[in-house]
Amino acid sequence: MLVQDRAVPKSPKHPQIRILPTLQPNRFTEPKNLDFSTWVSDNFYRIITIIVLIASVATIFFLYTSTNTASLLCLQSQTQRAMDSLSLPQINWNSIKPIADKTSPYANFRSEQWVVVSVSSYPSDALQKMVKIKGWQVLAIGNSRTPRDWSLKGAIFLSLDMQANLGFRVVNHLPYDSYVRKSVGYLFAIQHGAKKIFDADDRGEVIDNDLGKHFDVELIGEGARQEVILQYSHDNPNRTVVNPYIHFGQRSVWPRGLPLENVGEIGHEEFYTEVFGGKQFIQQGISNGLPDVDSVFYFTRKSGLEAFDIRFDEHAPKVALPQGMMVPLNSFNTICHSSAFWALMLPVSVSTMASDVLRGYWGQRLLWEIGGYVAVYPPTVHRYDRIEAYPFSEEKDLHVNVGRLIKFLVSWRSNKHRLFEKIMELSYVMAEEGFWTEQDLKFTAAWLQDLLAVGYQQPRLMTLELDRPRANIGHGDRKDFIPQKLPSVHLAVEETGTVSSEIGNLIRWRKNFGNVVLIMFCNGPVERTALEWRLLYGRIFKTVVILSAQKNSDLAVEEGQLDQTYKHLPKIFDRFSSADGYLFLEDDTILNYWNLLQADKTKLWIADKVSMSWTTASTKGNSDWYSKQADMVKKVVSTMPVHFQVNYKEVVRSDQSLTICSSEIFYIPRHFVADFVDLVNLVGHLEIHQKVAIPMFFLSMDSPQNFDSVLSTMVYKQDLPSINSSSTHYSAQAPAVHPWKVSSEQEFIKLIRIMAEGDPLLMELV
Repeated sequence: MLVQDRAVPKSPKHPQIRILPTLQPNRFTEPKNLDFSTWVSDNFYRIITIIVLIASVATIFFLYTSTNTASLLCLQSQTQRAMDSLSLPQINWNSIKPIADKTSPYANFRSEQWVVVSVSSYPSDALQKMVKIKGWQVLAIGNSRTPRDWSLKGAIFLSLDMQANLGFRVVNHLPYDSYVRKSVGYLFAIQHGAKKIFDADDRGEVIDNDLGKHFDVELIGEGARQEVILQYSHDNPNRTVVNPYIHFGQRSVWPRGLPLENVGEIGHEEFYTEVFGGKQFIQQGISNGLPDVDSVFYFTRKSGLEAFDIRFDEHAPKVALPQGMMVPLNSFNTICHSSAFWALMLPVSVSTMASDVLRGYWGQRLLWEIGGYVAVYPPTVHRYDRIEAYPFSEEKDLHVNVGRLIKFLVSWRSNKHRLFEKIMELSYVMAEEGFWTEQDLKFTAAWLQDLLAVGYQQPRLMTLELDRPRANIGHGDRKDFIPQKLPSVHLAVEETGTVSSEIGNLIRWRKNFGNVVLIMFCNGPVERTALEWRLLYGRIFKTVVILSAQKNSDLAVEEGQLDQTYKHLPKIFDRFSSADGYLFLEDDTILNYWNLLQADKTKLWIADKVSMSWTTASTKGNSDWYSKQADMVKKVVSTMPVHFQVNYKEVVRSDQSLTICSSEIFYIPRHFVADFVDLVNLVGHLEIHQKVAIPMFFLSMDSPQNFDSVLSTMVYKQDLPSINSSSTHYSAQAPAVHPWKVSSEQEFIKLIRIMAEGDPLLMELV
């Protein structure tokens, strides 16, 4: 009807037009009455058909949605019931009864150092060597796959039956066919006197059969290494996880447990800091051969079925992790000290290959609560690749959750006042967050109770450094280490060749001088040069201490007077008492460190054979200054102990002569420090000039024939006009060059470009 109305427009002259059916019989039907009953009658069969169709569709849709809704409601109901049933176990920590070993043949056996290993087959070659490690008791933990007649002389073996009879609560939570049964072994070792536990793998051969070669087995007492440890910088608070393999020379390899989103971060550290040793309660070793890698690496970094044989830099220094930063840990090459024994618990509700990694992150976070930290060590074992890879499904808990877990742990805080209470709280929250299940919450409760039952004392809490304002890292606190770049396998292509010669040289220089302190006196404007000098020499030396006539706290420049600088040195010696030696340098002398490798760091160095630097002057006919200096020297010499005085007078036989050295550069090894300090104390308040005091000290400490002659070939000239414009003055073959003036950034850049002849990597600085 509407079509008819639109097809025939109305005329303004004729308000209505009658259209006869005989005019257009085939185009339109005859108009019909609009009565509703008539319309229904005419379209009844169509209405019925549409209604049936709609009803059918509605029925099918209802059945489908109702089924899914019921399933969803059922799942929600189950989840809600699980959440409702999750509760923090209530433990009376003061009523836990002791558990004594009354069933095993080893009830009376005690040892402080244990190797705990899971065994599923007969003793491997590596394990047979491990039992011969002096001072360490091997404890083998069996499972349902272990041969019943397993035996190895020198090892303690705990079968499933023996484990069940020990009375530990954790046994009720452990699977029968998994390495996580090592938790029983940890408790057994602690019960029998353990102070250190090496968490090992039966295919890892300890390098040189000596766990103390790289690991810090002793943290206190006479055998402890009292030293500072290189530490990753906390400069970037958003950086929460690192790949330690880069530090040890393998940038294209990553450890199992590293979030895959971090795999592409292959650059070395811009700088490190340092931390005092003694609290590295968890020590992770690196494995040569087949390192701890995930299945993604294992299946994508091979071109065939050949076994992996990846090597790491054994000379790289150990490195610690600051609070707020984590590293993947494993259960087959790790030493745990007693303060962190609680962190040995292996979760049971996650996949096998995720258990030790989740344990590691969980333990690291809690370790911060007692002031401890993790340190990673150079290669300690060699693991052979059996080409028996595990499926990706075994790591599903890693790749899905590990990145989120790290972020969660770093942000987690607790107000509990005892460590075990914090452990329970964190385990509960991790179950809530889905990182593990209620099974591990109950397992944690059993584990902690068992620890107390075997006599373990929980450590005291320390203030969490994460909640303190972080101190700014000054240039003096920045420590450099450039890792090697060793041959590796990356994207199924072997990286050919060894480390580049430039990097290799830098590593060699750093290794030689990495524990030598450079003390530099700046005559020029420190605000323009202090950072540059640290940039240049800080790559090579342990640290660069800068002195100047004017103190500048912002640049960590200390105050000192050049003519009396030697009196300031004992304070620096005391501050860096573990250094191998101390090299003094004025900023008008350039040090070509690459030419000092052959020098003996146990001897004194000074330019005594450089005539323009070392001279002997007569006090007769010279100014009063010479006479006054000579008189003061005579006074000091007369008070010297016999060994100093004899040495000095063997060289200086006349009171009328005065030995003078410009002393722009000299070196004092550590074993001469005490002598140097004694001589400074003998000078006291006398104003003996640096150029007079230093040669007097050197001649008193040792005979010149024992000085190392490394500086004898240095370039030494008097001040020259426009010296920097003369490229002939500088020699990359000399150990040092004097004089050279650097008073601006432009002059420093010019110097760097010239020095690049001896150290090409310097060009990266400009």
